[in-house]
Amino acid sequence: MSKRIILLTGAAGFVGHHFVEHILKNTDDTIIGVDALTYAGSLERLRDIQIDPFNHPRFRYLGYDFRQPAGQNLVRELRDVTHILHLGAESHVDHSISDPLRFVESNVLGTTNILNLARGLPNLELFVYFSTDEVFGPVPLDGDMHGHSELDRHNPKNPYAASKSAGEQMVVSFANTYGLPCIITRQMNIFGERQHPEKFIPKVVRSVMDGSIVPIHATPDKTRAGKRHYIHARNVADAHMFLLNKKPWAGTNPRDVEAYHIVGEQEVDNLTLARMIADNVVALTGAGALNHEMVDFHSSRPGHDLRYALDGSKMRDLGWAPPLMFADSLKKTIGWSLNRREWLTLNEAL
Repeated sequence: MSKRIILLTGAAGFVGHHFVEHILKNTDDTIIGVDALTYAGSLERLRDIQIDPFNHPRFRYLGYDFRQPAGQNLVRELRDVTHILHLGAESHVDHSISDPLRFVESNVLGTTNILNLARGLPNLELFVYFSTDEVFGPVPLDGDMHGHSELDRHNPKNPYAASKSAGEQMVVSFANTYGLPCIITRQMNIFGERQHPEKFIPKVVRSVMDGSIVPIHATPDKTRAGKRHYIHARNVADAHMFLLNKKPWAGTNPRDVEAYHIVGEQEVDNLTLARMIADNVVALTGAGALNHEMVDFHSSRPGHDLRYALDGSKMRDLGWAPPLMFADSLKKTIGWSLNRREWLTLNEAL
């Protein structure tokens, strides 16, 4: 297998740095990581996994804000890139509600700029667009729905989801118009070490430790919590490398953009998850307690959905299974966070 040269956007972000670690440990590939280092990105993530962003034999960092078009000098610098993994995005639903234009700039215009850059790379074999379950909108909280298939109609319910859906449409349009080889992957709720503290799992860890109240988004009568599938970031990275190695799209029309759903093995409601987190914190520290409040999901967070669901059978049929199980990876992530508490106050510490 020839060595890949991968352009990875969002390389200093939470998910991106897990990709860097996984790829460097498990392949001979070289990575060029770009990141604008907005509030959610930090080179300290890379340094914390023993990657010097400016002095590493197989990783190189470039400071590029892809909301701006790539100049010809950058295109020439990236001329040997064989694969693009476009992870970089604005991803917090609450922020998309307060500032939707920022999400259009990053997730629609920014994606278009990366696609335009890709068109100018003579050795490019594949463009991978990293998307989300939220493009399909919610599914009923009750019932046995198996989840949306890769070909289901989009029905985004908040500006973040709409911006990612629009990014997908730009990918499909570039594949059809220019013959750019592309695939789309959609993932569910991702967690792991060094996650930004605004996200649910680190937020609950911190709240259990300091006694603050955890809001649990629930039905209007505040009796049932929303549900999610959670998956560790290393599982997501592993699934992408599985796809790059297996190339299941080989032999298909490049204008038929294939999509793949990367799904965790267990669905859990957020109140149960908060209790699991609290139990782990108490077991590991001998202190802490969960103080929670059930809140009406729509009045507290307009555009929020109580449940998403993806059908992961396509990846299972290809032979992929997540190497890290949910309960074990959750416990390890909580233990790591308790030992490295500076990451629970990211913006304050870095």
